[in-house]
Amino acid sequence: MNYENILVAIEEKIATITINRPTKLNALNKSTIGDLSNAVNALANNEEVRVIIITGNGEKAFVAGADISEFANYNVVEGAQLAAEGQEALFDFIENLKKPVIAAINGFALGGGLELAMACHFRIASDNAKMGLPEVTLGLIPGYGGTQRLPQLVGKGRAMELIMTAAMISAEEAKQYGLVNHVVSQAELLSFTAVIAQKIIKNAPFAIGKAIKAINANFKDGKNGFDIEIKSFGECFGTQDFKEGTTAFLEKRKAEFTGK
Repeated sequence: MNYENILVAIEEKIATITINRPTKLNALNKSTIGDLSNAVNALANNEEVRVIIITGNGEKAFVAGADISEFANYNVVEGAQLAAEGQEALFDFIENLKKPVIAAINGFALGGGLELAMACHFRIASDNAKMGLPEVTLGLIPGYGGTQRLPQLVGKGRAMELIMTAAMISAEEAKQYGLVNHVVSQAELLSFTAVIAQKIIKNAPFAIGKAIKAINANFKDGKNGFDIEIKSFGECFGTQDFKEGTTAFLEKRKAEFTGK
């Protein structure tokens, strides 16, 4: 597919989505959210892709926020609709995807940009990255899941402070807070992320998807994470990958998983 605001490349079962609006610091607008949603959906259904990496073009920004000009004149109903549609089409969709999605944060990740990164299953940042949720400086709050995912990652008190002060933190601070897993140089960011992706690819795809579902269940209202884990654990026994994994272990060889 051709996209207006993103680039998609696939190599060795890793798909890299690059948000490509460098003159706007890769800011999210409706068109970009639509491109991202369509691309992630297509890659989710591509059997040749096992891991997705999302990053930004250039050395300055992952995504430096939302495109404010698009919603500056919205009313109450339009604002709520903007958040609801974005969450359903992209942010919640990524979080619940059975294929791992890794954010490679290559610069500013602010507002909707940080929310996009937090929707991914985990995050790796370059050492020049800066992160924050500055929405209150506009008279808003985060609307793409930021008030929910930030406390899950860094704790309630720290999230309260970051959102209410609109503070911007460094990559190292983000690592200390548990917001990102690793901090590397910008030159190493994509290669380092690809190494982790390759480690994931060696493992059983069905089991990876079930692990994502079980982990996420602990953070959802009305869900019992232990029950989801038990059910998902049982479902793994019905897969070819389980038979291959256990057979390979007993035969002292590397398993060749197919995702079935």
